[in-house]
Amino acid sequence: MAKSKELETEKKPVDKKPKKTEKNKKPNIFVRMGRKIKETFLELKRVTWPTLPQALKATGVVLVIVLIFLVVTTGINYGFSALLDLLTQTGV
Repeated sequence: MAKSKELETEKKPVDKKPKKTEKNKKPNIFVRMGRKIKETFLELKRVTWPTLPQALKATGVVLVIVLIFLVVTTGINYGFSALLDLLTQTGV
């Protein structure tokens, strides 16, 4: 009885090749672009946008930081310029 079961299992064909009906191709570029645009708009709907006061406050913070860096950079530039003038004086 055990031999008959072994023979039955040996008779079954083993199909290792993928079926030809399955397509493993990517969709064309326009379909992929359309999907990506649709996903982008769906994601933008989920975003929690800041209120106007929050946006104005954040903009103010950015402007203050930019002004601080502007003053520091201008000071360093002025200092290097004065140092260069001292070094390049020929004593005339």
